[in-house]
Amino acid sequence: MSENAVKILICQGTGGISAGAKKVEAEFTRIIEEKGLNATVGKRCDVIKTGCRGLCANDVLVDIITPELGRVTYDFVLPEEVAKIVDEHIVNQTPLEKRKAKDYYNKFVDQQMRVVMSGCGQIDPEKLDAYLEEDGFKAIEKCVKEMKPADVVEEVKKSGLRGRGGGGFPTGMKWSFCAASPGDKKYLICNADEGDPGAFMDRSILEGDPYCIIEGMMIAAYAIGCYAGYVYVRAEYPLAIERLQHAIDTCYETGWLGKNIQGWGFDFDLRIKKGAGAFVCGEETALMASIEGERGMPRPRPPFPAIKGLWGKPTNINNVETFANVRHIINKGAEWYASLGTETTKGTKIFAVTGKVKHTGLVEVPAGMSVRQVIYDVCGGILNNRKFKAVQAGGPSGGCIPAEVLDTPVDYDSLIKAGAMMGSGGLVVMDETTCMVDVARFFLTFTRMESCGKCVPCRIGLKAMLDILEGITEGRGVLSDIETLLEMGTTIKKASLCGLGQTAPNPILSTIKYFRHEYEAHINEKRCPSNSCKELLLWQVVDEKCVKCGACFKACPVDAIRWEKGQIAYLDKEKCTKCKSCYDACRFMAIE
Repeated sequence: MSENAVKILICQGTGGISAGAKKVEAEFTRIIEEKGLNATVGKRCDVIKTGCRGLCANDVLVDIITPELGRVTYDFVLPEEVAKIVDEHIVNQTPLEKRKAKDYYNKFVDQQMRVVMSGCGQIDPEKLDAYLEEDGFKAIEKCVKEMKPADVVEEVKKSGLRGRGGGGFPTGMKWSFCAASPGDKKYLICNADEGDPGAFMDRSILEGDPYCIIEGMMIAAYAIGCYAGYVYVRAEYPLAIERLQHAIDTCYETGWLGKNIQGWGFDFDLRIKKGAGAFVCGEETALMASIEGERGMPRPRPPFPAIKGLWGKPTNINNVETFANVRHIINKGAEWYASLGTETTKGTKIFAVTGKVKHTGLVEVPAGMSVRQVIYDVCGGILNNRKFKAVQAGGPSGGCIPAEVLDTPVDYDSLIKAGAMMGSGGLVVMDETTCMVDVARFFLTFTRMESCGKCVPCRIGLKAMLDILEGITEGRGVLSDIETLLEMGTTIKKASLCGLGQTAPNPILSTIKYFRHEYEAHINEKRCPSNSCKELLLWQVVDEKCVKCGACFKACPVDAIRWEKGQIAYLDKEKCTKCKSCYDACRFMAIE
């Protein structure tokens, strides 16, 4: 690619393609050929598809990079706008000011520190040359040529990297256990079974920079003395699987996988195993059972996988984000990596920020940045400028933390102390319209459905807790239910076999800890303070709060709202289906 070329980067992660990125790419290619720009000296244009940028809500995102103007980003790009962008920006060198991404996009990007996602949104994930131009496979070359396996393990230990899959176990220590296990047959597994609702970190890395995962696994394999690996990906990620398989095939064709890689005397084989989408298969022993062709159910530990794992052989398992960190540690040094983050959580962390926040998406920040900074500085604050109420951290098994602990640093130990957990990196933001009892019910519904049913505490206990929560949200709760939930939640955490049952009660326990008054209002007053639980709502317009804007009238899908300009709205209860469209549309809390 010529350094003087105009580069047109088009986001084609899953979100970008859903928004029409392929049509935008085709239109750029067509117009460039039609105008003969590639034949014009100094006007060569390279149209490059990239992975996810993080701000998926603004797709299709397009970057135009020219020697004269540098990088300019356009968002919400449509195919019919492409001709004007080419004419004005590329030919006339006059960016379309009104179509450029707004200031918040630059703030969203500038507030982050891209390490793991440094290639996502920058390179074509399907071109090996693009990865090699970004020092791809330099780290594995350094390991094989200059370091002994034990040196690699020690370097990862010194970096302080902790597993990004949720538990936060020191990665180097985990590798050392498997390396020390006797036997000439070992396995390496990348856990890409990302099942948390709203989380798409692993998917985006696989879609946007698949070669970095291959290289990270090669380094781990060299360190522990392993020659075969699996990437366990849920089948719901077709684009991630397609691009990763293309990268694996290309590596075999070019000598980066297989026997005697690049003539270095190092062997490593890699294949993909598609998962069926069971949340419990994110637990490593259930994942191994699935690879072996068995039903994905957890096994008692010990023995741990490092001693007896896949097919009874020593096995090391890390998740996608963990492997994606490894090449940067080797290339830049353990000291550099350890300088990022906090004393106990080194490096950066990717979060999938969703919910009642202005700019949802993927955010990579140094560990230790506060929750407040992530929500307000990076993601722009609360949607519709409503009041922040809580954030649920750590996926469906994470806890909910309120406004008073909003300055909690995003690191493993601080989040646990606050009653949440890092987990894989999900942050669900909630505002004043969110009922915390209903949130607890929602997440418990998910974990109860995803329980494999092997152990009694999880199989029976979660169902019993869910029945109590449903009773409370429907106005059938009694005051003793709160203590029952606390007692059951504590017992299930201690007695369950695997991480699913051990963490599933967290949303209930944390919401009772911080929002007990909401449980009491549901039970004692048969009232939902957040106007969320349908069975407890009055379904009426409060005259004093109504500003006569008609937003509820426009939102109602069944014409249950009567309104005229300048008049207070009226809700017809006979027509109302309790869909809450009017409530969500009203910014003044005038619907009860």
